[in-house]
Amino acid sequence: MNLKRAIDKMVYSYKNIGFIATNRKIIDKLFNKKEEADKINFDRYVGWQLKNNLTNEDIEAARNISFDYSPKISIVIPLYNTKKEYFEELINYIRMQTYLNWELCLADGSENKNPFFEEHSKIDERIKYEFLGENLGIAGNTNEAIKMASGDYIVFIDHDDLIQVTTLTEIVKVLNKDKTIDFIYSDEDKMYDDKIRFDPHFKPDFSLETLECTNYITHIVVASKELVNKTGFLRSEFDGAQDFDYVLRLTKNAKNIYHIPNILYHWRIAEGSTAKDIELKPYALDAGKNALNRYFKEYYNGDIEALDSVEVPGVYKIKFKVKNNPKVNIIIPNKDNIRVLDRAIKSIKKLTTYKNYKIFIVENNSTDEATFEYYKTIKEKYDNIEILYYPEKVFNYSKIINYGVKNSSLDGEFILQLNNDVKLLTPDWLEQMIGLMQKEGVGAVGARLYYEDMTIQHAGIAYGIAGTAGNLFVNLPKGRHAYLGMEAMMRNVSAVTGACLMTSRKMYEDVGFMNEDLAVAFNDVDFCLKIREKGYRVVYNPWVELIHYESKSRGYEDTEEKKQRFEKEKEIFKSNWKNLLEEDKDPYFNINFSRDFAEFIIKDEKV
Repeated sequence: MNLKRAIDKMVYSYKNIGFIATNRKIIDKLFNKKEEADKINFDRYVGWQLKNNLTNEDIEAARNISFDYSPKISIVIPLYNTKKEYFEELINYIRMQTYLNWELCLADGSENKNPFFEEHSKIDERIKYEFLGENLGIAGNTNEAIKMASGDYIVFIDHDDLIQVTTLTEIVKVLNKDKTIDFIYSDEDKMYDDKIRFDPHFKPDFSLETLECTNYITHIVVASKELVNKTGFLRSEFDGAQDFDYVLRLTKNAKNIYHIPNILYHWRIAEGSTAKDIELKPYALDAGKNALNRYFKEYYNGDIEALDSVEVPGVYKIKFKVKNNPKVNIIIPNKDNIRVLDRAIKSIKKLTTYKNYKIFIVENNSTDEATFEYYKTIKEKYDNIEILYYPEKVFNYSKIINYGVKNSSLDGEFILQLNNDVKLLTPDWLEQMIGLMQKEGVGAVGARLYYEDMTIQHAGIAYGIAGTAGNLFVNLPKGRHAYLGMEAMMRNVSAVTGACLMTSRKMYEDVGFMNEDLAVAFNDVDFCLKIREKGYRVVYNPWVELIHYESKSRGYEDTEEKKQRFEKEKEIFKSNWKNLLEEDKDPYFNINFSRDFAEFIIKDEKV
């Protein structure tokens, strides 16, 4: 890691999580201590492998599959001073593939020609070998291998990694289901030389905003020849992150992207490899940031900017520019408890850097006279606060929000649902949420919320958790990382909490507003699922942070009446989304994770 990046990370850490927590992280790094989720998954992945590794029967069954569509697969591998033992092992795995219609294109940029590599092209006519006579860099060498390819699809593999013997079969299975698919990626893990496998990366289905802050796709990448021709070659100026740059461009041009939730690729841990620790190659981090910024310039007119990785190496902070100064209506339901409400309003007024917003407090049957005196005070003090009086006596969060949306100023293009029991931590929160909402296809944006003790209360929501839906990474201490640092990356999710949720006024109208049958529970999840049903994406933005003093104004489900109401609303939610819940396939929560946990804990069973 270079000195500037190390200092930036240290300053960020001391500022955000404090002296003690920062020092604990440094000690953990020095002694190679893993995060809690990593330690749990290390053990569980051993069990997963015992139940899911290929058997001889699996391999034989794959060999006997007869496909209606048998495209030619071109495997492209750039070589550079490749270890003979690594190459020999890789080529053996390729030659043992259960799918036979492939070719291997080897472009060798090594300093000296190795007869051993060329020899394989004489043994198997499907193997093409070209000695380049010079090292063109990883991008240039890969491009020469692409030029050799004559197949319908191109598979990209690094020269020192391994694939499963059924990898090509699994790819062709997908293509037989849908020939319009032109980009495929799979799950992967890491492998030591002694074949011990660890650190599985069970990925989400295609997640645009996630990819736009980190290269979560990495390996294996499959692209149709047509898509490759349209996208062009890899760009040498991004060597170190050339694959990230290429994946960004390929996916932007792709018509149909498919994710195989299965480990088809083994990323070998070699000395000095980014697989071991990306911080060993700081130039790769810089190249990744530069690749993202070129991509943002080419596809978003530079309205988005990638900043240095701070919390998690390789996860870039993304900054959004707001276009046209749109107005935001902040809808805050409230009943009495003015101390809590005042804390929220003061934090907003003190920190918010965006000016074009108005707060609408939806008064919900307060009984304390001091509450109404407080309303008069803040209306006199601030010219952008208005009180709306909700007319019904029974509490119904969905009805209150719908009332607030319908009765707030019509010039408010964006609506921000906000609980009264929050405290803002991020000055440019509105810019970051508006900027995301202004991206084509984004339907709702949520934030990172903490309990009062600075453990996570919300970092996105997945459905299928415990049969319904659940907040992700609950109780994770600030400064500690979840599985792959996911709490710290911008991610596509199925839902975000209504405690801080931005969407457009038009979206409420398009989806029929919030479901008023869900008075308290699951209404935000239901709302987000309706947004996704319309084809929009829901995005969790970790760089918008608030403290959420959850349930302080409403109380817990601690009476029989509240418990009965919760059970009733749970059944309504389950009935409304029966098909979705039965499929148990939240696209952003890989099927290899247990639905008994919300921390991305690997299933210790056959998938």
